[in-house]
Amino acid sequence: MIEGRKVFANIIKYIRMGASSNFGNMFSVLGASAFLPYIPMAPIQVLTNNLLYDFSQVPIPTDAVDEEQVARPRPWNIKDIKRFILFIGPISSIFDYTTFFFMLYLFKCWDPSRAAVFQTGWFVESLMTQTLIIHVIRTNKIPFIQSRASWLLTGTTLSIMALGAWLPYSPVASSLGLVHLPSLYWPILMVTLLSYMGLTQTIKFWLLRKSWI
Repeated sequence: MIEGRKVFANIIKYIRMGASSNFGNMFSVLGASAFLPYIPMAPIQVLTNNLLYDFSQVPIPTDAVDEEQVARPRPWNIKDIKRFILFIGPISSIFDYTTFFFMLYLFKCWDPSRAAVFQTGWFVESLMTQTLIIHVIRTNKIPFIQSRASWLLTGTTLSIMALGAWLPYSPVASSLGLVHLPSLYWPILMVTLLSYMGLTQTIKFWLLRKSWI
């Protein structure tokens, strides 16, 4: 019975993760396509991003589950999932757009000749935010402090993030349309990741206090 509740909790994690991420990405792609003079991410980059992101989610069935999540049966509640998607999903778009701003104005990517720089910057930011945020979504507690993921999920998260940072400098970078990023990009990315996790955690706690999820 307890194992069944653990399976159900991990299924909910995956649904929340996938649905909210796709919902946010939809707004980002639509917005970027409306004002950019080139496509925001090349097709091969979209496919690579999705493949790596999906691989990072494979260990979710092995993830630990907080005790309160298996203390009693949890019903399937589509309204809770809908609220989660509507409130959490758009947060990723906020930080996608801040990344767009820096790429366009700080790194001069309005010029179509620098399209590859913009695409690489968004590729890396998108992959890292999607991969890292599972650690906020997977628990109602504070991630890494009050609740830690399984070693396999943590290891996969770190591996995919490291791979995403390495790809623009790898031998396959040109095949993927990726280029070297400005050195200032990386501290900006770090602030973006920390701010994204902080805001998502804040909204999650607010939803919990409202008993909406």
